[in-house]
Amino acid sequence: MLHIFIDADACPVKQETFHVAERYGLQVTLVANSWMRVPEKNWIRLIVVNDHLDAADDWIVEHVSEDDIVISGDIPLASRCLRKGALVLGTTGNEFTDSEIGDALATRDLLKELREAGAITGGPAQFGKRDRSRFLQSLDQMIQRVRRKAS
Repeated sequence: MLHIFIDADACPVKQETFHVAERYGLQVTLVANSWMRVPEKNWIRLIVVNDHLDAADDWIVEHVSEDDIVISGDIPLASRCLRKGALVLGTTGNEFTDSEIGDALATRDLLKELREAGAITGGPAQFGKRDRSRFLQSLDQMIQRVRRKAS
């Protein structure tokens, strides 16, 4: 059965994910390095892992299955989940796909080098209403796509 995993520590769309998951009757597991308040619902579960750098990512990859959905902006995590057959949705509503993940990893590495060299000093664009709306629409479409495939 379709399950949603959230890379939760810095996820700005937890509430939106809860809303969509409740509408479809889906289980949601948040994975984080520290405790956080989550709604007390039997379909929402919080897993707190140790503070090892990739502990949350490792937990998600270990537990995700084919056609599950992972919510994360972490490109290396997205790549690992795609290899297991999961679908991965970034927090701004952009889906990570097998055909584009290599370019995304290369771009990530290039930007990291440019930041370290001081050529780039700003961070990512501010998360806004448009991102939230795109995320909700993409998550809904992704769930429908998985359900159609299963039937």
